[in-house]
Amino acid sequence: MPTLSGGDDRFSRALIIQSLMSVATVILVAAPLAPILWQSLVDRPLYEAGGLFTMDNYARLFGDAGFYDVIWNSALLALSTTLVAGVLGVAFAIFLERTNLPGRRILRSLALWPMYISQLVIAFSWFMMYGPSGYVTLLSQQWFGSALWNLYSIPGMAVVAGTGLAPLVYLFCASSAKRIDATLEDAGRMMGAGSLRVIWSISIPLMRPAIIYSALLTFISSLEMLSVPLVFGRPVGLEFFTTYLYSQGLGGITPDYGLLGAAAAVLLAIISLLLVLQGLLLRKAGRFVTVKGKAQRQKLADLGPARWPLFAFFLVYNIAILAIPLAGIALRSVTTFLTPLMAPFDLLTTQNFTLIFAYPAYVRSITNSLLISALGGAIATAFVALVTLVVHRSEFRWRRQLEYVALYPRAIPGIVAGIGLFWAMLLLPVVNLLHGTIWILVLAFTMRSIPTAFGAISPALLQIGQELDKSARSCGADWWTTSRMIVLPLLKPAIFGAYVLLFLSFLKEYSSAVFLFSPGSEIIGTTMLSFWANGDTGPVAALSVIQLVITALFVFVARLLLRSHQDV
Repeated sequence: MPTLSGGDDRFSRALIIQSLMSVATVILVAAPLAPILWQSLVDRPLYEAGGLFTMDNYARLFGDAGFYDVIWNSALLALSTTLVAGVLGVAFAIFLERTNLPGRRILRSLALWPMYISQLVIAFSWFMMYGPSGYVTLLSQQWFGSALWNLYSIPGMAVVAGTGLAPLVYLFCASSAKRIDATLEDAGRMMGAGSLRVIWSISIPLMRPAIIYSALLTFISSLEMLSVPLVFGRPVGLEFFTTYLYSQGLGGITPDYGLLGAAAAVLLAIISLLLVLQGLLLRKAGRFVTVKGKAQRQKLADLGPARWPLFAFFLVYNIAILAIPLAGIALRSVTTFLTPLMAPFDLLTTQNFTLIFAYPAYVRSITNSLLISALGGAIATAFVALVTLVVHRSEFRWRRQLEYVALYPRAIPGIVAGIGLFWAMLLLPVVNLLHGTIWILVLAFTMRSIPTAFGAISPALLQIGQELDKSARSCGADWWTTSRMIVLPLLKPAIFGAYVLLFLSFLKEYSSAVFLFSPGSEIIGTTMLSFWANGDTGPVAALSVIQLVITALFVFVARLLLRSHQDV
């Protein structure tokens, strides 16, 4: 229990705040999980009374031969995506952080941009340019007689998903690459190895913990991805975990809730086991430590004549996976249709944007997304900042258990969170009050974002010496006063960074909203899915452009603030 100086009243205030934050976190994380597990074990929908315990839902699930195809397809796509993202992300980390590759500053920024963009927008933009009827695909058919790629396949989907997740791998591996002891690489060069051989034999093995962590994170992200399987898999009958849940929950007039709960529970179990495996694999990461208590000499590897060919490769890569798809979706937003058979300037129109701004529901989806991102992101950031204080800066008895609970949402896919909270609304009158409002979406997005904000704030908090707390306590301040007056002000840069991450995350989120939104609480992602289901690609492109403009403006302003106001 907390042992704070200053009297019983102060002791009680600290304990009350810490207990409330812990209970709120547990409820927030458990809210979608408990209904899913319960539904998977009863013989009727949760809203019907008299449900009996049964394992029949799991028996029917695993008795369906089609479900094994779902498991196989999901595993194959996740493995392929992890391979693509891993190779690209590690290459970015090595060549942009450890070599004298030209234009590294610009290439770093370009490498991160897919992370800012919604996976839904990425999938749509690739479809419009590289899909079966895409602009670039039709050009390749004219030039070569047939398309050179097929995105309606697991390898094709892996390329789309892998290039979108490569920035995640790059972020984790970049810091590891920067910390490699250059003397080890110098030793390899002294033995006669070239720069590329040193990278392969020394640099990459020393990055193994970061590679393992990011690979498992990418694998998990691939399993819970809805956009790419929905856009490229369903048209050819390829089912995955997320599209299976989407179809079972929204594809019929009377969904089979028992089967849906069992499938969601299986996906939760798989991802939870992967997170446990991640922890076990990283347990011995200490043997890869190369940064000790001595000065480190950073030295960039000289690529020699390979510098410019490698620069050309990275430039062409960014044009192919980023510039062309985004240019294509922007062009589609201002044309009646897009084809290489006609000049786009002959097809210009404003009708796609006119349609969006002519109907209140579509305008509301934009304003709701902005409100949820700005206000909801701020609320979530404040909440997670307090949770982080309880975990790392208090003597609360259950603080370690609270950390595990706060990090567990990494195992909850967005679509599963949406299903669980939808059922929670049916069961709990308090949650049902949020039905039809944007606040149920804020609740879902906040739950999913706890690990992201926690990971952004925790390192900065651990760098603040605890002697500051002790000094305040010696002057009579209690835990809350110390946190509010000293620790939180010092955390402002980290808290602002967490807010930036959550704003972008909330703006991009859509999978947890597909089961929760209703007329009045639409967001950009759900409106795009509605247009897509009806085959209206023009309005989809217009909404994608609007979301991209919002994202670009926010990233620009955030970077400006972080550069010019380091004390934000």
